[in-house]
Amino acid sequence: MKELFDIVSHACSKEVTTSYSTSFSLATKMLAPAIRQDIYNLYGFVRLADEIVDSFHAYDKKTLFNRFEENLHLALTERISLNPILNSFQETVIKYDIDLELINAFMKSMRLDLIKSTYETNEEYKEYIYGSADVVGLMCLKVFVNGDLDKYEELKGSAMALGSAFQKVNFLRDLKEDFDGLSRTYFPNTNLKALDENAKSKIIAEIEEDFARGYEGILLLPTDAKFGVFMAYRYYRRLLTKLKKTPALEIKNTRIRVPDYEKFGLLTRSYVKYQLKLVK
Repeated sequence: MKELFDIVSHACSKEVTTSYSTSFSLATKMLAPAIRQDIYNLYGFVRLADEIVDSFHAYDKKTLFNRFEENLHLALTERISLNPILNSFQETVIKYDIDLELINAFMKSMRLDLIKSTYETNEEYKEYIYGSADVVGLMCLKVFVNGDLDKYEELKGSAMALGSAFQKVNFLRDLKEDFDGLSRTYFPNTNLKALDENAKSKIIAEIEEDFARGYEGILLLPTDAKFGVFMAYRYYRRLLTKLKKTPALEIKNTRIRVPDYEKFGLLTRSYVKYQLKLVK
């Protein structure tokens, strides 16, 4: 039965989410049940693509990625895939009429991670951010507004800004891993070998601007999505605060993180704020 295979596919997407990201998984659990599985389906897809280009060093990553992309297009065309993650993803894409342009832009940025290690110009940097983060925010927004095209257009800019903020925080947090492990530098005009407080401050100021615009959109989200997205926002804001307080030299040499006990504390405080209508 196809229905049973879909249930198994959903379970796989959820398992990918909970296994790879405690913070995103926690935020997703705060979404309404009606849309929760669809966000698992989106995350499973983007995580699998990201793992291919970032983690499978003992294998021919280019071949694996090409095969994944071929299977993706087959899944979207045939509306089924024997890959459970792609099977779940195509279901959500079809259900919410997610634009193929968003998916193609995402895959383009992921492919860049196979061949490109340095982003010299702001244009290159912005294009990569758009494909790796902004479009993920837009895919999620498609789910959140559930077919309301006017609402989608209204919140589009904020969703992209929030996606950018999350990605840039990840870049700053993962400086050591990206630079030492993958020989990648995403921030243009920044010498990561000599990252100083001035350079760090400029990056953080850029992220703060993205967060401000993203928060405006959170306030206008439908009820089903608002608290879950607010929770993700609060987590990344907390991570940025820690990065802001951490000396530049330490950021280069250590991966800064928010411990699980802090994440659950954030959840409690965020829920109180939400219930008190402080998130309006």
